[in-house]
Amino acid sequence: MEEKKKKLKKHQNTKQVEFELEQAKEQIKEYKERYLRALADYQNLEKRVVQEKVQIIGNANKQLILKLLPFLDNLEKAGLFVKDSGLKMIKDEFHRILKDENIEEIQIVGKEFNPEFAEVVDIVKGEKDNIVIEVIRKGYMLNGKILRIAQVKVTKKTK
Repeated sequence: MEEKKKKLKKHQNTKQVEFELEQAKEQIKEYKERYLRALADYQNLEKRVVQEKVQIIGNANKQLILKLLPFLDNLEKAGLFVKDSGLKMIKDEFHRILKDENIEEIQIVGKEFNPEFAEVVDIVKGEKDNIVIEVIRKGYMLNGKILRIAQVKVTKKTK
């Protein structure tokens, strides 16, 4: 009888240990899943923070460039009246810096007017409608996106 009780108690203990072991395995699995989710969330947060920093820097650069473009406009106007090698050198250096920053001038003279790239400030007589014949203020693109639209003169067909 004693032997049976010991075996029964041993069997119950084994069942209890097996049950606790299964519970521990499930808990480990749950903790692992939580850890992996938290790790993925953290990695996504890191990526988002880096993207936001890049975007903030890009916006700051864009704002600075927009403030400097009127200076370039004035340099180019001065170059029309003053033929000075120093002035040309400064203007060329300014253009090189813009090119290094992926800023390019919008080329629209002789093309059909597109309101996405320019605004009309004057209309003159011409052979065809809506052809850009002169740029009053240059437009620029930054990384393929419009930074500043141009101001232009367009033609109006005369009869």
